[in-house]
Amino acid sequence: MRRLLSPYGQIVVVAVAAVTVGVFLVTVPTFREFFDLGVYRGAVRYWLLDGGELYEFLYGNTEYGFTYPPFAALVLSPLALTSWPVAVAGSLLVNASAVVVLLRWFVAPVVRRHGRPLWMACSLAFLAVLIFEPARDTFSFGQVNLALLLLVCLDLRALTAGRRWAGVFIGVASAIKLTPIVFIGYLIVTRQFRAAAVATGTAAGATLLAVLVAPATSAQFWLGALWDTDRVGRLEYVSNQSLRGVVARLDLPSAFWLAAVALTIAVWFLRVQRADHVAGFAVTGILACLISPVTWVHHLVWLLPALFLLTDAALRSGSRRRLAALSAVYVILSSSVVWLWWAGADGFLAAIGSNTYVWISVGLLLSVPFRAEVPAAPLVDAGAD
Repeated sequence: MRRLLSPYGQIVVVAVAAVTVGVFLVTVPTFREFFDLGVYRGAVRYWLLDGGELYEFLYGNTEYGFTYPPFAALVLSPLALTSWPVAVAGSLLVNASAVVVLLRWFVAPVVRRHGRPLWMACSLAFLAVLIFEPARDTFSFGQVNLALLLLVCLDLRALTAGRRWAGVFIGVASAIKLTPIVFIGYLIVTRQFRAAAVATGTAAGATLLAVLVAPATSAQFWLGALWDTDRVGRLEYVSNQSLRGVVARLDLPSAFWLAAVALTIAVWFLRVQRADHVAGFAVTGILACLISPVTWVHHLVWLLPALFLLTDAALRSGSRRRLAALSAVYVILSSSVVWLWWAGADGFLAAIGSNTYVWISVGLLLSVPFRAEVPAAPLVDAGAD
């Protein structure tokens, strides 16, 4: 691209791509109207300003309320004082910044290695992330998963650089939302005991802070709301692209889910024993999506490190077949195909199609390369800020 396109030509390509993506986002996908951001803001306003119970809040005329631990409410508490436009702008800024930083860490080293124009390649990658359904839903819902992914990857960089404080950001992310706890499991399994202790201590400290600030609210969550799965949503809903969602849609006994989770954890355990930290974190993100009882489509941003790593491996090998397969995976994950079965999932075709993202997640779990298989420079440049 550097030899074929002048700087002006690069600007034209990026501008045309940006307009195309903008038209697509405005006309094709369902706009989520920052629903989850509305839940966050409404819940903390109801709790802090109106004196209501945090976990009794319901957003608008819906059955949805705040489902995260109390520490998350403390982190999100500034939303109680912001206007709606400011809250929306802040959410967009946080998510866009998270994507930019992730691209700098994961994509920029690959672009430099291949001698491509950095600004153009990263701009096109940013636009590609905007099309990726989990990411565009994260933006559209006003969700926090990209920010949590960024926190976890901060510890990935700290771990690869040998920082003594590695684990702090995993602990913070785990205190905000329970899903990142699986990364503490990764640290234990790979014998990163100091980082595991730091992560556990940080999560415990943040949780204790919430207990001290809001003891009654903390008791309400840990003793009640946490165990009320009906507050999260229906397990069989097609947006739940986890193994539990598959079992619920197929109307199978829960024993099938437990067996699938056990098998998935066993595969993950064997894989991370031979992987470096970059591949290990990527595989652990996939594991989190598969074994969680509820993995909404927007939660699948945790697949991004795996997709980045697989793309890097395909480019290293020069395999057009691998690149074509990854392109197909990306298109499918951006297609909203599972929503064809939003009203139900009866029949063989529905059993396959309504769980498409789960099957892809399983495939990614099995195909993320070990660093030993791609021995060149690290994907994440741990020495750079």
